[in-house]
Amino acid sequence: MLFFASALTYGLLAWLMPRTYSNRLSDSLDIQARELIAKLEQVPFRDSGGLFDQFLQNMDISYVELYGSDGAPVPLPSGNADVSYNGEPPSDHTSAFYNGATTSESTEISCDVAAIADENSAVYTDPDVPIVSNSYYFSFADDKSVYMLYIAGAAGQIAQLRQTIRQILPLLSVLILLAALFLALLYARMITRPITRISRMAQKMSDLQWEWSSTETRSDELGVLEKSLHTLSEKLAATISGLQNANKKLAEDIEHEKVLEQARLDFFSAVSHELKTPVTIVKGQLEGMLLGIGVYKDHEKYLARALEITGTLETMVQELLTVSRLETSDAHFQTDHFDCVAVIRDYLEETEDWIARKKLRIFCEMPAAAYIDGNKILMEKVFSNLIGNAVKYSPDRAKVRISLCPVPGSCTFSIENTGVCIPEDRLPRLFEAFFRMDPSRNRKTGGSGLGLYIVQKILGLHGSHCTVHNTDEGVQFSFTL
Repeated sequence: MLFFASALTYGLLAWLMPRTYSNRLSDSLDIQARELIAKLEQVPFRDSGGLFDQFLQNMDISYVELYGSDGAPVPLPSGNADVSYNGEPPSDHTSAFYNGATTSESTEISCDVAAIADENSAVYTDPDVPIVSNSYYFSFADDKSVYMLYIAGAAGQIAQLRQTIRQILPLLSVLILLAALFLALLYARMITRPITRISRMAQKMSDLQWEWSSTETRSDELGVLEKSLHTLSEKLAATISGLQNANKKLAEDIEHEKVLEQARLDFFSAVSHELKTPVTIVKGQLEGMLLGIGVYKDHEKYLARALEITGTLETMVQELLTVSRLETSDAHFQTDHFDCVAVIRDYLEETEDWIARKKLRIFCEMPAAAYIDGNKILMEKVFSNLIGNAVKYSPDRAKVRISLCPVPGSCTFSIENTGVCIPEDRLPRLFEAFFRMDPSRNRKTGGSGLGLYIVQKILGLHGSHCTVHNTDEGVQFSFTL
């Protein structure tokens, strides 16, 4: 494109410059000719020689011819007999003066021009020297006959200009081509280098590679595009990273929900089993009493047993309702500021008969008061379950140690019942729903299996956790609020 644009520019100059110079020369010749005609019309024919001699001294004039009214050539007068042209005087039979031509050449050219003079203008055709010519009509002051003056101007400079243009064309073409190639390569490098870099950036982005940076300082469209791609890459990297974290969190939540769902299924399966057993027993006893079968004729005995089982069933239902409330509640339950020492002592007073019946020895290490923040009703359930289990599962005449140690910002509760030991492999399962130490699931040796499960749930809502471990003398449960 650069080469053809330069070639077109050069071609236009080569075509227009000679034409422009020829037009300027023609205009100059016309002005000089009209000035000569104006002077000739003011003098007689015989006195016009000086004007012709002076006019022919102009280097731009090639030759001048004069024709009469009948079209015949008329010899030009000369005001100086000594004037010579190219070293020879003009002939009396010559009808024209030539600036820079011999007499014989003038005669030959005169004949050619005379043949063209009827058309009022002529051009002397020379393949090397272009001629600019024109013809003018006028009359001398002493003669009313109309004469035609034919004037031809030399335009050798035009030929030289054309020849010079043709001579420098090959060299100039080579220079234009080299310059165009250099500029094209330079421009291509300036354009393709950022485009190549942008292409590499786009390829990395398509491969989800974000470990690159842009140092582009250009302010044009390509620079703005590269900076925009870099900004887009950073935002995409941040967005994808956020999506990955969200997906990871979602996967963890889904897995957690699966675990919870499985726990719920296991819980309801255990609930159905636990409720089915006492209901079946009560149903069987009632049917036996109604039908009067065997030992069931003793209604008083089996009604008492049915009542006992119904009480156990009621206790289980109450615990299931407690579990249900804990499952559906959140951490925004009502919080109280209460004395947990008073709660513990109240429960010990309630179980005083039970403790006395088993002849247990209770050792308490507690301050006069210890205030904590939490839901009082739920925490009463925690203390009653842990102390009740210790009293229930301790053998007769065993020791039960209750400790409450308040420190700034927290309070640690622990209870140890002696004379018992739990296998290490069963310790982690103590807080599972419906887990009991007795595989026979005898309710005389084990409760519903929900007590410690409820304890762990309540402590979880309070931001705590109950632990259990075997000691040298028994088993110890503890937690910190």
